[in-house]
Amino acid sequence: MTTNNLKTGALLLAISLLAVMIGRYFLGAGGAVIGLLVAFAFQAIGYFNGHKMALRFAHAQPLQAGSLPWLEDATAELSRKAGIPAPQIYLSPDPQPNAFAAGRNPEVAVVCFNEGLLRAMSRREVIAVLAHEIAHIKNRDTLTMTVVAALASFVTMLANFAYFIPAGSDEEGGRNFFVDLALMLVVPIAAMLVQMAISRTREFAADRTAAELMGESEPMVDALLTLERGTSVVASRTAQPAMAHMYIASPLSGGGIATLLSTHPPIAQRVAKLRALAG
Repeated sequence: MTTNNLKTGALLLAISLLAVMIGRYFLGAGGAVIGLLVAFAFQAIGYFNGHKMALRFAHAQPLQAGSLPWLEDATAELSRKAGIPAPQIYLSPDPQPNAFAAGRNPEVAVVCFNEGLLRAMSRREVIAVLAHEIAHIKNRDTLTMTVVAALASFVTMLANFAYFIPAGSDEEGGRNFFVDLALMLVVPIAAMLVQMAISRTREFAADRTAAELMGESEPMVDALLTLERGTSVVASRTAQPAMAHMYIASPLSGGGIATLLSTHPPIAQRVAKLRALAG
């Protein structure tokens, strides 16, 4: 079993335990069973249909055969070098320059480009982004990233239970207001921290693999710098917080504390690592 599969299994187990505890807290012993069943349902959806959900959120449509032959040729060539089947390419109408890959394995994996990326980048840079996404598929990152997107939505839904289920008093053996507040605040933050942990290490590895697939690092460096400029000035119209870690650059960009809590490492660090690799 690969390291990524072990990490995915650990995440699924942790989310299942969280669901059981929250279900028990809200609804008693029966709630623990309900929480476990709902967790299993979300896990199954994330595993089998997570890539379809991501494409639906992005309003993406398949790339029409023959519409961008240079991109189709690059997909076939890079996939051959990576030793994986060529992924289906999708286009999202989102004006922000960005892209993501999704799918539980290379056989069903997809790569989605925002139309804003195709407008903002040269062909050389677009191919570098494609190489990065193919690297995620080759490295088996997409399984974990796709499942985490579904689970991030799930734990946020769990936290929202506190809004709709009336709380009892401690004397009545009911719930505690402070625990409710902690659930509303801590659980979404925990989900975000998981996304950060999943994404930050994988982006460095995918950048490096992309440079290896292309035989040089400068196209990846140029693409990252273009992404940094573009995502800072063009807001995404389709990206969801639960999916933020799947993109090549954070689609929910911002400064200050937002940078510290970003699901992605700073572009400057990624560029520095790539240039060190070239050196």
